[in-house]
Amino acid sequence: MLSKKTKYGIKALTYLARLEDKSPVAIATISKTENISLKFLESILLTLRKNGFLGSKKGKGGGYYLLKNPQDIPMTDVMRVLEGPIAMVPCVSLNFYEKCDDCPDENTCAVHKLMIQVRDNTLQIFRHTTLADLSK
Repeated sequence: MLSKKTKYGIKALTYLARLEDKSPVAIATISKTENISLKFLESILLTLRKNGFLGSKKGKGGGYYLLKNPQDIPMTDVMRVLEGPIAMVPCVSLNFYEKCDDCPDENTCAVHKLMIQVRDNTLQIFRHTTLADLSK
């Protein structure tokens, strides 16, 4: 299940991507418009800033803004930063692989085979979907 952190992060990024004026937007404006708790949103936007998605400006007229063009932000990047591994089980993760404790042989494991298909199809969607696609 998608965490609220990821859901709200995508909503905030999409909000910023839809703006024609790319000047900084106050956190309170995003919070109110997207109906996201201000404190929770501050934490999410800080994570996105630390990971190179957003820039910020302090003071009057300050706020957050996108550092890249929305078409240059694939959802794989956003999901990995906010949600963590895309794979549902660690034994099929491309970036966070771990062998499952209860599985003697991945090659014959039905769960492993199924989750590879789920991972591959999910990655296909995330790789071919950008922030620009979501903001249309």
